[in-house]
Amino acid sequence: MSRIGKMPIVLPAKVKVEVKATRVLVEGPRGKLSFDLPKHTAVALDANGLVVSRTAEHSEAKAMHGLCRSILNNMIKGVHEGFVKKLEIHGVGFKASVQGKNVNLSLGYSHPLNYPIPEQIKVTVDEATKITIEGPDKQVVGQVAAELRSYYPPEPYKGKGVRYSDEKIVRKEGKTVQ
Repeated sequence: MSRIGKMPIVLPAKVKVEVKATRVLVEGPRGKLSFDLPKHTAVALDANGLVVSRTAEHSEAKAMHGLCRSILNNMIKGVHEGFVKKLEIHGVGFKASVQGKNVNLSLGYSHPLNYPIPEQIKVTVDEATKITIEGPDKQVVGQVAAELRSYYPPEPYKGKGVRYSDEKIVRKEGKTVQ
């Protein structure tokens, strides 16, 4: 039995869950999310909350059991509390701003970079160098943060670039003249 998969998911007061055959719909104060269950997994609404079970005992079913439970738990946490990622921009003249449905980044290139903000995601910029990404879907929040970071990842010599707020950059020593 999967240690993670067999634990029930406790439902907060303001979260509604609906199970329709192989589709799970979760609705809360932060938004709505849905998930299609993979083969060999089943979900039941219980007095304790959601219970994920598997219908087979082979390795794929065992792997999907814990995965489904983790995804459903993240969905419930996301629509109740939400997820947040924070980015920082380091470098002279590097800045960001939100213009309508786009994030406009000036990262030293000859042109500004425009990144379209997906649905249900809220992006705010403080001091032109601190970007906060919020949303109910953990995967989408992480993907947006990773894509914004990929435009100019931090480089090890001067430390310039877009980095996560808790990320440590290991600096390298440059060439020395003899």
